[in-house]
This record gives sequence, C-alpha cells and structure tokens, in this order.
Amino acid sequence: MEELIYATAADVAHLAYAIDTFYFLICGALVMWMAAGFAMLEAGLVRAKNTTEILTKNVALYAIACTMYLLCGYYIMYSSDAGGILPSLGGLIGDENSVDAVLAGDEDGPYYAMRSDFFFQVVFVATCMSIVSGAVAERMKLWAFLAFAVVMTGFIYPVSGYWTWGGGFLSEAGFSDFAGSGIVHMAGAAAALAGVIVLGARKGKYGKDGQINAIPGANMPLATLGTFILWLGWFGFNGGSELKMSDIDSANNVAQVFVNTNAAAAGGVIAALIFARVWFKKADLTMALNGALAGLVAITAEPLAPTALGAAVIGAIGGLIVVGAIVTLDKLKIDDPVGAISVHGVVGIWGLLAVPLSNSDATFGAQILGIVAIFAWVFIASLIVWVVLKAVMGIRVTEEEEYDGVDLAECGMEAYPEFATAKK
Repeated sequence: MEELIYATAADVAHLAYAIDTFYFLICGALVMWMAAGFAMLEAGLVRAKNTTEILTKNVALYAIACTMYLLCGYYIMYSSDAGGILPSLGGLIGDENSVDAVLAGDEDGPYYAMRSDFFFQVVFVATCMSIVSGAVAERMKLWAFLAFAVVMTGFIYPVSGYWTWGGGFLSEAGFSDFAGSGIVHMAGAAAALAGVIVLGARKGKYGKDGQINAIPGANMPLATLGTFILWLGWFGFNGGSELKMSDIDSANNVAQVFVNTNAAAAGGVIAALIFARVWFKKADLTMALNGALAGLVAITAEPLAPTALGAAVIGAIGGLIVVGAIVTLDKLKIDDPVGAISVHGVVGIWGLLAVPLSNSDATFGAQILGIVAIFAWVFIASLIVWVVLKAVMGIRVTEEEEYDGVDLAECGMEAYPEFATAKK
C-alpha cells in the first residue's frame, strides 16, 4: 500500500512538473512574439526611408539579448545572496533539476525546468531592449545602438533585476512588481531617455520659435498590427509570471491575470481615444494604440490582485497619462518617435504606484524606493555608456544621411522600393 501511494504521488509530481514547464515555455514563446510586435509597431511609426534599419535593429537586438543573457546576464541576476546590492559574476544557466530534487521538493519548488525559467527570463530582457529601439529611431547609427544593446542586456538590466526578482535589497525592502512595469518597462524607458538626451532630436522636429512639427509614420496598418501582436504577447508576459498553473489556485490566478490584462488594455484604448478626441478634436489612432500599450504596462505591476473592473480603471488612467506625457515630452523637446518613454516609463511609474491600491502587502514607501533605485541606476549607467559610445564611435548619422534616410546609409536597401530597373 505504501508503494502504491508513493508511486501515485510521484506520478502527480512528474505531471505537475511537466505541465508547469510546458506552460512556462508557451508563455515565453508568446513573449518572444512581442519582438515581432515591437518591430511592426516601430516600422509603422517611422518614415518609410527608415524602415529597413529599424527592422534590422529589432532582429539584431533580440539575438544580442539572448546571447548576452546566456553568457552572463542570467547568472548576474539570479546567483547572488539575498538582500545584497552587488551581484555575482558567472556564466551560463547551471545544472538542470533532477528527478530526486523534484520529488523531494516542497511547494516552493523546483516545479519547472531551469531552462524554461531561463527562456522566459531572456525574452523579458529582449523586451526591455526593444523599448530603446523606437525612442532613438531615425537618427542613430545602427552599430552604436547594437553596442549599447550588449551592455544593456548583459549588465545594466541584470543588476537591477537582481535587486528585485533576484532577491536583492529591493526585494527585501518589500518592493512589488509582479511582471515588470518597473523592472522591464521603466528600465527600458530610462535607458531610452538617456539615449535621446545624448542623441538629440530629429532634424526639423522642433522650430526655433518653439514650434513642434509632426512627423507622421509611414504605415498605420503595420503599427496597428504591431499593437495587436503586443496585446496578445502580453498574456504570456503577465500570465507566465504566475510561474505555475498545475494546481487549482494557480490555474484560477492565471485566468484572473489574463482577464485583468485584457481589461486594462481595453480601458487604456477607450480612455486615450476619448481624451484625444476632446483635446485634439480628432480620433487619433496613434494615441489609441499607445493607450492600449499604456493600459498593458500599467497593469503589469499587479495583474492578479485587482478585480477586472479595477484593472480596467488602472488601464484607463494609464491611457489618460500617456496622452498627456507624449504631449509634455514634445514640449520639453524630447523627441521620441514612437512614444516609448511615455508608454513604458511614465505609465510604468503609475503602474508601480497603483500596486498598493489592490495589494495590501505592498507599501507606497517600498514602491517609491524601487522606482527611484531602478530608474537612477539604469538612467545613469546608460547615460555613461551613451556618452562613451558618442566619444569613441559616434552615435548619430550625418545630416545628409538622416535626410536621405538611414535605410540606405546603414543597410544599403529600401523597405519600400518604388521600382527596380535592370540593364539589358
């Protein structure tokens, strides 16, 4: 009888481990698909002459993020002692969980494969770096951007990631960020802001008399497609952060996270669209798209605790904030072609501050500490790297190359060639 009970328990443990590992991998694949969303969104919101280059950046940054996080980033983020400030240095992923460890483990794990955890974490790093891509679009040198990506994904992001998800001092202080409104999104925006400040605005964006000139994107269908892809991928982003679903409570939590994520995005669209209609007297598609993303960013810090209606309100406030933030940054002459700093940075802060409103375990003090620490670290470290790159290799294309488009200057091809001729 004892052997039969033990065998049954072992079978249950094996099945739960397989389910949680599979769920983790599928959620990671959804987050990886967000790379396509960012590529399409950014390709739609830049001018036609800069499309090939920004697509190249998005493909390359994903590959760099995956490689750097494998070489050192994952180890920096998850190998150090609890409560610390300085992380460890090392390499690669480590040994896989054994059958004995799984069967002997308690409810805290291990309950999924180590490599499924790595895969889920590495696509988050790529998401963070994708935020930078759009903000510096249309005037940055490709290879300078890729050089920054090496440092950002291999070292800058993993350090603040260790402070939080890796068990460092912010985690010990009670900072709460369920899926990364601050750890991923605000961090990417902080790096982008530093880059934009060093890089400067696009030629013709701002007039001498304070005039702000609109520079429309080339392809609104692509931008809309990109937004829907990101919306879909976000179910993996937030849903996967529950980490398991092989028991009833976890499965119910995953369902709640999915519902809340969707409700927040919808709330963001509606609020941004109405606000833009009242303010600009037009139904601004770009504001609606950014409203969806703002709602998603806002709910990412705590997609489990609120009710569905509460999540919609949190997302709606994010949609209102992003419209005001985009206009304000333009008035400050911070040129962000896709609104990434507003969507991921300003609204990311709102998402973190909203956590204590529904999660009684979180405090405003701990949330503010986390906001200041993450933003300061990523912004200052990124600013140093951008300044060094500017001095060593230059980060901005020439005025002539910017006028002609960085597609030809950096990639030697156009995304939308009118026609091609061949000699007989």
